[in-house]
Order: sequence, then C-alpha cells, then structure tokens
Amino acid sequence: MEEQKKLLSFSITQAAAAELVRQAAFAGTPGSMQIDLLEDSYQEGWLYIRLRPGSNDGVPLARADGVTLFAKTDQMPLLQGLRLNYFGDLTGGGFLISTPEGAESSPCGSGFRFLKS
Repeated sequence: MEEQKKLLSFSITQAAAAELVRQAAFAGTPGSMQIDLLEDSYQEGWLYIRLRPGSNDGVPLARADGVTLFAKTDQMPLLQGLRLNYFGDLTGGGFLISTPEGAESSPCGSGFRFLKS
C-alpha cells in the first residue's frame, strides 16, 4: 500500500523546494507556486514545465519545506508520480522534471514527450 501511494504522488526535492520558496517570496506569494505543462510550439509532442508564483486557481499537488505547489486539475494525471528537482551552479540553474513511464526526456531536462507505439 505504501509503495502504491508513493507511485501516485508528485514529489519535490529539497533543492527544488528551496528555490520554489525563494521565488514565491520574491514574487510576493510566500509558500505558493504553480506548475503547468506547456505544449511545444512545433507540435512535436513535447510538454515543458512552467512555474509561476501563486496558486492561479490550481489545486494542491504537493507540499514540501514550506511551499505548496499547485496545478491545473486537468494536468494532475500527467504530473502524478513525477519528481521536480532543481540544479544550480555558478553558470545558472533550472528546474528539472522526471520522465513518466512511456516517455522520453527533453535534452534540457525540463520536459518530456510520450513515445509513439
């Protein structure tokens, strides 16, 4: 049962939570951020993450270290079981999303597309 619950949840790494808290506070919406999946403009099937401050009429998806991540209801099934991470170094940083089963990761790590069978 615990294994099934873990597979159905969206998780946020500690590094991602820290950056989400920082961005939410800077934007004036402490503790609230929203994640969306946006389709690529070339219609190749890629879905990329977009993170914005606030809840933006979303529903809670995950909570970690003082930040609640909201998502659109219709995107919840696509986000379930995924993990949001953050990578940063001296040259910059960015959010990374894990790849769902049956999909491939984008080269930048901030998106994915489902494989055609």
